[in-house]
Amino acid sequence: MDATQRLPIEIAGLGAYLPERVLTNGDFGKMVDTSDEWIVRRTGIRERHVASDTQATSDLAVAAARAALQAAEVQPAELDAIFVATCTPDYAFPATGCLVQAALGATNAMACDLEAACSGFLYGLSWASGMVASGMARKVLLIGAETLSRATDYTDRRSCILFGDAAGAAVLQLSRNGGEVLYTELGSDGSCPDILMIPAGGSRRPASHQTVDQRAHYMQLQGREVFKLAVTKLTELLQRLPERAGVSLDQIALIIPHQSNVRIVNSAFERVGLDMAKAYMNMDRVGNTSAASIPLAMTEAVQAGAIRRGDLVLLLAFGGGITWGCTLIRY
Repeated sequence: MDATQRLPIEIAGLGAYLPERVLTNGDFGKMVDTSDEWIVRRTGIRERHVASDTQATSDLAVAAARAALQAAEVQPAELDAIFVATCTPDYAFPATGCLVQAALGATNAMACDLEAACSGFLYGLSWASGMVASGMARKVLLIGAETLSRATDYTDRRSCILFGDAAGAAVLQLSRNGGEVLYTELGSDGSCPDILMIPAGGSRRPASHQTVDQRAHYMQLQGREVFKLAVTKLTELLQRLPERAGVSLDQIALIIPHQSNVRIVNSAFERVGLDMAKAYMNMDRVGNTSAASIPLAMTEAVQAGAIRRGDLVLLLAFGGGITWGCTLIRY
């Protein structure tokens, strides 16, 4: 799916939350057979934040949401809809979005979750923008939130080093400051779900003593396949953008890719002749936070002055499913 219709939608406010606890590469060296040098060389990650034992995904989401609402100068009662993009919800049901709605006191908002793994925030951005542009909603709160530490197998040296916990949020409304959603492309391919998945816990393999013993409730990934597909899809998105959106890559002020692996981003950029200076990167400090990745990085970039009103910003993602997407906005 791709759309070049210009939607007069702006991000009125951004917010993010990182748990206090930090796991460094040195910590992993005490847990599995790895080292700081190996992790940095293979992923670019040096540390990641992990939720406390008393924190769930909704707690992180609420903290980020409150920051975004404050930045947008919007009261919870003004919200018409809340979407939470997550693959680590508090419960199978009710939706984490409903828990967030109650915690915020957003009594006039409908709420639900969406799951597109690391592409979730961009999928949600399409939903939220469409609702506001159509007049179905005036103000929408979109959150990407994950507690991936709950689904990380800390005995698997290949995958445990990658993931962190975080939340990022955005308030969307009709544009008052010239903001626009200029172009969106979203895609998926469900023919290879096993390259990145949690095998058990759903209706296909319900929880049992056997699935617990097999550690099938933790994330499993085929690293090489994920790497190849991610580079291919991100490269294709970047290659198609100029013709379909009518904007050259040189005109874009900043690209915010999903923070999964620095080698993936670097490889895609090299294929289209982009300098890595064009990308905002924070994965060295937070790791892969899935649906929280892009709003977290975008919040940081705005706070650091790397994005200003009127800038063209490209959001770029690849995730399990597999899913992928890009959204070009005028901030």
